[in-house]
Amino acid sequence: MFKLKNVLAASVFAAAMIAANGALAADFKACQITDTGGVDDKGFNQIAWKGVQDAEKELGIEGKLLESKAETDYQQNLNAFINEKCDIIITVGFLLGDATKAAAEAHPDVKFSIVDYAYDPVVPNILGQVYATDEAAFLAGYLAAGMSKTGVVGTFGGINIPPVSIFMDGFARGVAYYNKEKGADVQVLGWDPETKEGLFTGNFNSLDDGRAFAKNLNEEGADIVMPVAGPVGQGSAALASELGIDKLKIIGVDVDQYETDPEHKGVFLTSVVKRMDATVIDAIKQAKDGSFKGGVTVGTLASGGVGLAPFHDLDSAVPDELKAELAKLEAGIKDGSISIE
Repeated sequence: MFKLKNVLAASVFAAAMIAANGALAADFKACQITDTGGVDDKGFNQIAWKGVQDAEKELGIEGKLLESKAETDYQQNLNAFINEKCDIIITVGFLLGDATKAAAEAHPDVKFSIVDYAYDPVVPNILGQVYATDEAAFLAGYLAAGMSKTGVVGTFGGINIPPVSIFMDGFARGVAYYNKEKGADVQVLGWDPETKEGLFTGNFNSLDDGRAFAKNLNEEGADIVMPVAGPVGQGSAALASELGIDKLKIIGVDVDQYETDPEHKGVFLTSVVKRMDATVIDAIKQAKDGSFKGGVTVGTLASGGVGLAPFHDLDSAVPDELKAELAKLEAGIKDGSISIE
């Protein structure tokens, strides 16, 4: 009888602990809203959601997700999470900037964080997460110039907005720096960082556009192309797989696309990565521990917030001399001795 009572007591205690842990998890809710690219975009929506999932495991919080199918969903999804009393609402993408600001100003007691956007002046209850992707893209441009056999490389974007064009700026300027250092004349098609004019598909979802734009650039001589257009770039990667890497290589953006697009992984020379999962989980930690305040957090090469992905299957194709130059260039950008402007 004594043993039975002990077993029952232990069972009740265990059940209470499980219930308590569940209650604790439910005590904090991090809610994410994607842009129209969706959470399986193999890009910034997906990696930002990974940050919420990591927070679930590491912090014991509850994560919730709403995907926007159209821009008209932004306000509706924000209102849904406000009514659900989420402890922090994370919006993903430049296109949610206006809707997030409107919601935050209407609900000053709700904490918001937005990926790829910052406000000037600061909105007190919004933490902007932005990334110096031009620093990492500068390295990618130098790499592309050093690896091109035709002396022509290319880039194109989805929509001409700052989180897109900043990649293209860095890429073009990295090529220009290579030309200056080497006395070379590698051309960049698709973007002029001075006039801010270039090639844009006008969307972030058409794989057909990704194929067509990469094909046009390739036919003009570009043997390395960097699409800055989310899932659109998968169309470019598919084309490169068909043509072969001797004719076309791709530089990915946002995440290591060798990992997220395994069907075409062999065509990726590298990727310019934004570690959005790290900045998302940091925003959640701040909201949870009470240190949250509005403002901006910037991911840089020096902070580890941006960088180049490994060369993976193409590692042996990159000369050791070029690898050493890239390492020196990265160190110079980090310590400020090399300007990317």
